[in-house]
Amino acid sequence: MISGPSGSGKTTLLNRLIKDPELKGRVVKSVSLTTRPRRSGERQGRDYFFVSPEEFRLKLKAGKILERTRYLGYDYATPKEFIRAQLDKAKSLLLCLDLKGARRIKRFYPKNSVTIFILPPSLKVLQERIKRRGDKTKKEEFLLRLRQAKKELAVSGEYDYRVLNKNLKTAQARLKKIILKELMVY
Repeated sequence: MISGPSGSGKTTLLNRLIKDPELKGRVVKSVSLTTRPRRSGERQGRDYFFVSPEEFRLKLKAGKILERTRYLGYDYATPKEFIRAQLDKAKSLLLCLDLKGARRIKRFYPKNSVTIFILPPSLKVLQERIKRRGDKTKKEEFLLRLRQAKKELAVSGEYDYRVLNKNLKTAQARLKKIILKELMVY
């Protein structure tokens, strides 16, 4: 499970790892449900399963959600069916989760879970990354994202590993090394 504050680079790193030749076929990216509107370039079933708030509530009520969180007014969740299907195929999963989601999954799968926190080089760099998102991040969300980032950084020591994302290639190499090491354990 990969976590980190908004703007830390966790999604970029995860997407690069999925395409890595050494990891291809060995790991699968978990696709989350969300009620958030689709951003430019995002695709249904690849980036997220975009659902209406009503569909989300029905899935939650039916017990089809493994973990969930609410962030900036939108719901995000890990669908049980997707996780079960991948585990039945003996696939290792890469999940991009917040702290609450990572804790919950670790509780369900304590022996088969590894947590990795992506650290920004500094709070100032993180602020710049969030601002650069431009149209992707509404101005009113900026302070909420920053406040949440500070909370997440304060508890990053709970994770099994922490990876500094000062340089994307270096962070990707470190993350890949961790994943390959952990694949050997399981």
